[in-house]
Amino acid sequence: MSPARQWLATAVEWALLGVAVGCLGTWGYVTLEARLTQRDQVARFENDAAVRRAYVPRAGSLVGMLDIPRLRMSAPVIEGDDDRALKASAGHLPDTPLPWHPGNSAIAGHRDGLFRPLKSVKVGDEITFRTTRDALRYRVTATAVVEPDDLSVLAARGRDALTLITCYPFSYVGPAPQRFIVHAERIGPAGPAVVTNRRSATPASN
Repeated sequence: MSPARQWLATAVEWALLGVAVGCLGTWGYVTLEARLTQRDQVARFENDAAVRRAYVPRAGSLVGMLDIPRLRMSAPVIEGDDDRALKASAGHLPDTPLPWHPGNSAIAGHRDGLFRPLKSVKVGDEITFRTTRDALRYRVTATAVVEPDDLSVLAARGRDALTLITCYPFSYVGPAPQRFIVHAERIGPAGPAVVTNRRSATPASN
C-alpha cells in the first residue's frame, strides 16, 4: 500500500472511532439524564402521594407510578404524551380520563425504554397504578397490534379500564410502523397510595 493510501486508511479509522465515541457519549448523557429524571419523579411521588389527594396533574406533572410485578416493571407516569414527556417517563394521554375517574385511561411509553418489558406481558398479569389519590389494581385482559391511527383502542370498554400503548415491533430499528396495545380492567383498589422503599423505574434499554 502506498503511503498516501495508508495515510487515508488511518484517517478513516480515526474518523470512525471519533464518530463511535461521540455516539457513545450522547447515549450515555441521554441515559443518565433519563435515569436522574426518573429518580426525581419517584422521590417526589414517595414524598407527596400520601398528602396530595386533591391534586390535579398539569402537563408535565406526576400522575403516579405504574407497576407490573411479574415483569419487575415500575415506571413513573406524568401528564402528557409529547416527546418531552416520554423521554424519561410514561405519559398519560390527556384526552383520556385520569385513572381515578370512570372510563378508559390510556398510558403511552417507548418500546426501547420503560415499556420494553411489555413484550413479555400476558393475559392475567396484575397491574397496580399508584396515584396521588389511590392505588388501583387492574388485570390484563387482552393484547393487540394495531395501526398507529387506530383510535378504537381508546374507546370506553364497559367498565373502568387501563390501556397501555407502545410502538411495535419491539425489535424494529427506527420509527416502528405499528402499536402494541395492552388492555386491562380494574379489579379494585390496592389500598392507600403510600410507597415503601423499592426498586425505581426500569432502566431504559435500547
